Amino acid sequence: MGLHFPSERWSDLQRGMVGAASELGFGEVAACIDCLLAAPLSKAQLQALASHLTVGETYFFREQKTFDALAGSILPELIHGRRRREQSLRIWSAACCTGEEAYSLAILVHQLIPDLKDWRVTILATDINGRFLQKAVAGVYGEWSFRETPDAFKERYFQRAANGRYAIRPEIKKLVTFASLNLAEHVFPSVTTQTNAMDLIFCRNVLMYFTPLQARKVVDHLQNALVEGGWLVVSPSEASQTMFSRFVPVNFPGAILYRKKAVPEPSRPSWIPLSDEPMGFFAPPLEAISRWMPLPPTAPLFETPPALPTEQALAGPPPTPCVLATELYQQGRYAEAADTLLASLAPHASPDPQTYSILARALANQGKLTEAQAWCDRWIAHDKLDSSGHYLRAVILQELGDHEQARRSLQRAIYLQPGHVLAHFTLANLARNNGDDAGKHFANALDLLRDCPPDELLPESDGLTAGRLMEIITSLVALESTP
Repeated sequence: MGLHFPSERWSDLQRGMVGAASELGFGEVAACIDCLLAAPLSKAQLQALASHLTVGETYFFREQKTFDALAGSILPELIHGRRRREQSLRIWSAACCTGEEAYSLAILVHQLIPDLKDWRVTILATDINGRFLQKAVAGVYGEWSFRETPDAFKERYFQRAANGRYAIRPEIKKLVTFASLNLAEHVFPSVTTQTNAMDLIFCRNVLMYFTPLQARKVVDHLQNALVEGGWLVVSPSEASQTMFSRFVPVNFPGAILYRKKAVPEPSRPSWIPLSDEPMGFFAPPLEAISRWMPLPPTAPLFETPPALPTEQALAGPPPTPCVLATELYQQGRYAEAADTLLASLAPHASPDPQTYSILARALANQGKLTEAQAWCDRWIAHDKLDSSGHYLRAVILQELGDHEQARRSLQRAIYLQPGHVLAHFTLANLARNNGDDAGKHFANALDLLRDCPPDELLPESDGLTAGRLMEIITSLVALESTP
């Protein structure tokens, strides 16, 4: 889980382990610890630890100054820039706990976009703690969750429930999608789990529980999950110039938020300065002169010994554009990955499937969904029997809001490859998001996953293993059964 307990928090660890040991059926904490250390954690053990070692303290519109910055500046700017264009907005509440943060964001979006039905709004909320997620999906809260909001807020956005509690109204609830995700596993960004191309990410009161190295890794992946100019929100206690060096800190009254900045390639002048004179005279490099005028031959003073192989020659030929683009993609440098492939393609070339896949994913992760779909269409036109092209096209269509075409593409992928587990999983998510029964599709995916080694990497998944996807599906099935 990536949780770190320095010595000053050992008392918290001890209290949490007492609760976990009791839940797992151990009379003594030491015996429980010995068991946990003896073998890889089971799903039940992981969920017990997550429930007792993570903190569930949250409430609506926590840290109000941050929401003031969103309502007064950030979201209006995003909405204005997207209006009458793609009209889409993508928000992620990472480590959403029991859902108050995600629903606060949904309420804010509901207030700021009067024509919400004409927009494609994604609010993804994830957490590692299955019990937190079940409460979030239920959307029923007590008075303590409203401790910094006026009574009128409850009356407008909630319905009275039993025992003096309040249930979130359906029009707000339907804006949020909840899912299980472990931030320490780094299986994001990914089009498969829709953790890509985010405009805004909330990740508050989480990084403080990681080691500095683990926290930097998480921040790097969150940075990759944002579009250029996207925003990252952390808690004030987690603000760090070192940790967020790849972001531009922006000061708002009472809050500091971080904006993703583009990293331009360093310019390489074709002229070399001859001196430090203020006039800045420059001379072209020698190889440029030789193109204009042949250099006079010179006789060698000594016999030249045979040249030794250079380091580059010993290393072999340079990587192909596809290999280079794949490396750039894995580093989160999506624009460079796409540019590398586009520059290498001849006008009427037919790229291999890996080139199509990386190019479409790199464009999708930048939020360029229409371009990504166009490359998927080219992929399918080149090879109609490649199920991967149909699957990736479906995922992109789902993000574009064209659910019917996405469903057809997924069915085509499954027809071509009945064992395409990610297509079954995505079909289930599509049904779930549309309010339809997803049970059959989840069951099909689980049946296929049982035949896979748990550590097997799934193709087209951005690093997701079969075992991890099985845990995700199991969690989603449990959420589906939440009343």
